[in-house]
Amino acid sequence: MPDQTPLPFPEPDRSSPDQATAPVPTEERVPPPHHRPGRPPGRPWWARLLGSLLDPWISLKLEPEAPGQYADGRPVCYVLEHYGLSNALILDRACREAGLPSPLQPLPGDPLGRKRAYVALSRRNASALSPAGPASARTHSGSLARLLEAHRDYPELDVQLVPVSIFVGRAPDKSSGWFSVLFSENWAIVGRFRRLLAILLNGRGTLVRFSPPVSLRGIVEEGLPPERTVRKLSRVLRAHFRRIRAAVIGPDLSTRRLLVDQVLASQPVKEAIADQARRDNSKPAEAWKKAHAYAWEIAADYSHPVVRSASFLLATVWNRIYRGVLVHHLDRLKEVAPGYEVVYTPSHRSHMDYLLLSYLLYDRGIVPPHIVAGINLNLPVIGTILRKGGAFFIRRSIRGNMLYSAVLSEYVAQLVAGGYSLEYFIEGGRSRTGRLLQPKGGMISMTVRAFLRQPTRPVLFQPVYIGYEKLMEGNSYLDELTGKPKEKESIWSLLWGVPKVLRQNYGQVVVNYGEPILLDDVLRQHAPDWNGQAVGEDEKPAWLSGTVDAIAERIQVNINRAADVNPINFLALALLSTPKHAMGEADLLAQIALSKKLLVEVPYSDRVTVTPHTPEQIVAHGEEINVLSRTAHPLGDVLSVDGDTAVLLSYFRNNVVHLFTASAWIACCFLHNRRMSRGQLQRLGRSLYPFLQAELFLPWSEDEFASRIDRTIDVFVREGLLEQINDDDGGILARNAGQSDEVFRLRAIGHALQQAFERYYIAISVLVKNGPGTLSSAELESLCQLAAQRLSLLYAPAAPEFFDKSLFRGFIQKLRELKLVWPDQDSKLVFDERLAGWAKDARILLGRELRHTIEKVSPEMAKPEPETAAVEP
Repeated sequence: MPDQTPLPFPEPDRSSPDQATAPVPTEERVPPPHHRPGRPPGRPWWARLLGSLLDPWISLKLEPEAPGQYADGRPVCYVLEHYGLSNALILDRACREAGLPSPLQPLPGDPLGRKRAYVALSRRNASALSPAGPASARTHSGSLARLLEAHRDYPELDVQLVPVSIFVGRAPDKSSGWFSVLFSENWAIVGRFRRLLAILLNGRGTLVRFSPPVSLRGIVEEGLPPERTVRKLSRVLRAHFRRIRAAVIGPDLSTRRLLVDQVLASQPVKEAIADQARRDNSKPAEAWKKAHAYAWEIAADYSHPVVRSASFLLATVWNRIYRGVLVHHLDRLKEVAPGYEVVYTPSHRSHMDYLLLSYLLYDRGIVPPHIVAGINLNLPVIGTILRKGGAFFIRRSIRGNMLYSAVLSEYVAQLVAGGYSLEYFIEGGRSRTGRLLQPKGGMISMTVRAFLRQPTRPVLFQPVYIGYEKLMEGNSYLDELTGKPKEKESIWSLLWGVPKVLRQNYGQVVVNYGEPILLDDVLRQHAPDWNGQAVGEDEKPAWLSGTVDAIAERIQVNINRAADVNPINFLALALLSTPKHAMGEADLLAQIALSKKLLVEVPYSDRVTVTPHTPEQIVAHGEEINVLSRTAHPLGDVLSVDGDTAVLLSYFRNNVVHLFTASAWIACCFLHNRRMSRGQLQRLGRSLYPFLQAELFLPWSEDEFASRIDRTIDVFVREGLLEQINDDDGGILARNAGQSDEVFRLRAIGHALQQAFERYYIAISVLVKNGPGTLSSAELESLCQLAAQRLSLLYAPAAPEFFDKSLFRGFIQKLRELKLVWPDQDSKLVFDERLAGWAKDARILLGRELRHTIEKVSPEMAKPEPETAAVEP
């Protein structure tokens, strides 16, 4: 037998992380693989004994769930970040559960010379009694050197190196208190006793993450000298483990006080303090105190014990009020996130958004982000808990306060430079209508500028769609939509509302992760002249504003591309299309089935998810959570919703209306027209698409939308909703005459989009009625809102967003972008005959009676009365 004594390996120079390891002496060679005995030995007796003692205290979560895919027949050697007996035993058990080769058996030919198939980059040795002190962590890359040397000696050897990260204490629902938190996984290298306590207290929440294997044969064939090969491989592995650890437990956190000191010590804030002192004619010390107060007001105070304890409470709350929380596409984020500064940008529909997202990330082994919160949430007690959970508070408006702006910008820059993940809502506030709001670019601009100032760590924006079946804020939203002022947050209203919330059933929640947006990709597209060098704080590149707008737009588009369609969305789409918000059961089931078929046959994107429930199950679920009312009748039961519930249901219809844009467009075209050609459908669709795209954040070009219309027509024809009469002019399409079931289903599909076209026609009608050069954009918005409100009061009540001023503002802005209207020297809007042509196309979608009504209620701008000369009696 050859000598299997481990080769001596020199201590590395701790002053240089890339210290080369010594080459393996040539006289000590490992045996070739074909000299391996016939059958490998089983697990050592000590491993079986100690493993049996450890097993009751350990519960493993493996990532990925099936790491056995890495075993392709080639020898496997595992590499750990730190050596330790407990790590070896945990790794052995994880490999047995995953069906992977044991790390406690030798590789073929035992090239490591230690009868083990794993290596470690460093040794845990944090004992205060150690001669080297608590920080001594001796590298053990000598094993890597021997393994690489064996590959040079024996060309037939090809070992897969599989990095494995082990974290003890990553399952908050399994832990049992604050004492356990003290011994949870962190960045410190701990000793044996502390590791033992961590396993006893937190071992049931152990995460074992297997990374994709690295072929050592490929590394050796790079042809680098032995010393450089070992040094390079060790450096790459260390960087890999740091990225994984940062992604799982977060960066090595600084205290709140230290971060505040760094902000105040930065050059931009020093200059802002000096400017503030000059403006106030005060002493610099006074301005510094003001900046310190701002920084202290803003800064988060992240506390791992508080986060862990909050996760215990939230797990209980979710299980009580929700019937499940589903998460989709998170694995895709985990694949690309290591090495990136991740900025989560979710939709904002409830106060539950940030609690839910942080909890889910923490529960799945990802550090919770630092969250931008409005200062209105900095309530007594609650604000402290949120701050210790990673929230930092900003004022709603900072215009004119240069010192506050400088402090906030620097704080964000410090977070970005420090590798902290961020979360903010670019809509600014919660949506009251269920639609995505127009984005605000303030936080995006700060993030981009922070990256440009120190472009070392790439930035990734992660859109997130959060879908509910019932909103906790539903009643307050209802009050606000009917004109009542927004209720101010207070600790008392929160405490008063908690018992009521805990007695409710809010259905299921779905969290979908959209396609990430890489800042580098956006910069290549919008800032091709940027050379990758740092941009000074005072520099404002011409392309910066366009880049921020492009990122904001893509975030909203990608949120919509990750939508979830739940049972309440389907019920809302169907029932709100009828005047009395009621349907016979058979009609309701058929309408839901049609909606599901459209989503399947003309998919919106590969990240959209749809409830697997059948139409019958969807109706039953709606009754269960008290959304639907059933009225028994001999001719068939009728299902309906009452008035207040209908208004709230419009919220859930608006969550997903963008998914049915093409089908609703086609249906609207046939509400007042019996026949129309495919060519005309597509031409009109191209004409109106820019307005729909801006309002609903749609992802397609005009050509792609026209193609989508064509595919949707084919589904309508197969379903019998339309009939293709001939193939001339692209084919003439016709719907049934009268009030057939097919006409009823078409009307139900088109209803959600019909009101958008009515809003467009209101704006055109008001503009034309007042004439060119009469109204400014703001005046036009106000008159449009008044007309829409009056139309809703006089006739059938519309959805709450029907008279939303921001939607009219977006439409007017798009008219200006397309040069259909433009401001004159007095900022009044002027237009020419092209607007009349556009309005003529819009008439195709609206009935004659509705057009007449809109034109009648459209107001004119009040004209000042002419002055008259005074007449003496």
